[in-house]
Amino acid sequence: MEMEMKKWKTDCIIYDCDGVLFDSLDQNKRLYNHIALSVGRAPLTDSEALYCHTHTLHESIHHIFSNDEAGEEKALAFWKSDINFMDFIVYLKMEPHLIETLKTLKDRGIKIAISTNRTTTMEYIMEQFDLNQYFDMVVTALPKDVKNPKPHPESVEKILNKLNVDGGRVLYVGDSEVDRKTARSSGVTFIAYKNPDLEADAFIDDHLDLLAFLSDG
Repeated sequence: MEMEMKKWKTDCIIYDCDGVLFDSLDQNKRLYNHIALSVGRAPLTDSEALYCHTHTLHESIHHIFSNDEAGEEKALAFWKSDINFMDFIVYLKMEPHLIETLKTLKDRGIKIAISTNRTTTMEYIMEQFDLNQYFDMVVTALPKDVKNPKPHPESVEKILNKLNVDGGRVLYVGDSEVDRKTARSSGVTFIAYKNPDLEADAFIDDHLDLLAFLSDG
């Protein structure tokens, strides 16, 4: 006998950005390689690129320059003064059926937010892909948004408070262990996107698949 699919009464969907809204591994790798090479460091290893894919700018730069304090300072200075974000945002690839899904959620009256460990680049991404019309709130890792980046629950808690939604009626869609920990520490339901190896409440491989988990009630 086939088991009935679990459905959740949902007032809000919170999305991670990298790996969920966009295939951004190539973009992030290009960006951090550009920083590393510009201050005299070797290109990133595969493991370093994966780390940078899910962590904040400062965490990533600290990680790839872990044994080079002077290099880390040069990299941060280079980031602040010599980076043209648009040179790298063009390498982002929007995930299939994202816009169609966002439109459907908006039509159903479901609030939509982003919780990301990106910082200054997020504003450019929202404008470049005309995404502001779909999202009710975007929380980055910038100090103006949170004191503690993911996986700390602060970003999700800020969304719940601002949008006045109960955590029991919120789904968090992410693709990494950082996202899983964020959802668990926040007490919201975690949906893993294109990552069957994560411990999650449900799994999807396409954004449209999310709609099947939404209860009509």
